[in-house]
Amino acid sequence: MSNLPYDYYIDIVTKRYFHGVDNYDMDQVLACFHPDAVLTEVTSMTVHEGRDQGIATMFSGLFEGFSQIWHGNFVHTADVESEAICSQFSVEITPHDGGQLRYENCNRFYLKDGKFSRVFVYMSGDNLLK
Repeated sequence: MSNLPYDYYIDIVTKRYFHGVDNYDMDQVLACFHPDAVLTEVTSMTVHEGRDQGIATMFSGLFEGFSQIWHGNFVHTADVESEAICSQFSVEITPHDGGQLRYENCNRFYLKDGKFSRVFVYMSGDNLLK
């Protein structure tokens, strides 16, 4: 059982993790993960293992591939007792060649000692987390 309050879960997801992604702040994004964390994009069953290996490589590719990223319209359900939070949200992302992609996604975050240990990403479109 966690000693962390409900608001902590909302904060790490929105103000730290997604804020870091939207601002291309790799250090802030990776600070949310345990070193042995695993991120799985469930829709295509793509697995990224290790904060400093697979997850960092995945975010490098995301940041290099798109000129703008935005996450918003969040709806959260946090389970403090299980140290988990489910977040539904909209994503607007702009490839370097123009146009805009819009997704409606859902992520399930499992925490251990205040950091993500496992993350499951459900995307409404093509996998952008390669």
